[in-house]
Amino acid sequence: MVKMGTKLNYSMTCHPKTDDQTEVTYKILGTLLRALVKSNAKAWDMVFPHVEFTYNKALSKTIGMSPFKVVYRLDPLSPLDLIPRVTEENLNMEASKSVDEIQKLHKQVMAKIEKSKDFYQS
Repeated sequence: MVKMGTKLNYSMTCHPKTDDQTEVTYKILGTLLRALVKSNAKAWDMVFPHVEFTYNKALSKTIGMSPFKVVYRLDPLSPLDLIPRVTEENLNMEASKSVDEIQKLHKQVMAKIEKSKDFYQS
């Protein structure tokens, strides 16, 4: 975590506020779960992995890429991806180069988030 410049930001169950992004994510996941579970509330644990995968694969309007792309630098294939894709990225890089690319990607994401935040504030 030191090399990547990340830190844990814990939230409590009674007061889950960590930042606005987290609150929006919770709201979206809650809406998706309610839509899929409907009247069978006891089955939420059966659909949650599908909800999580769907959310993480969806393109974010703010940053222009999916959460999977931000974290893993590629989007996973799903059953809907029938056409083979050519990945332009070299996934066998040395660790330090990989860390540098991830940090660069995270800076790009933060810049896009700030730009989007400024746009909505004005």
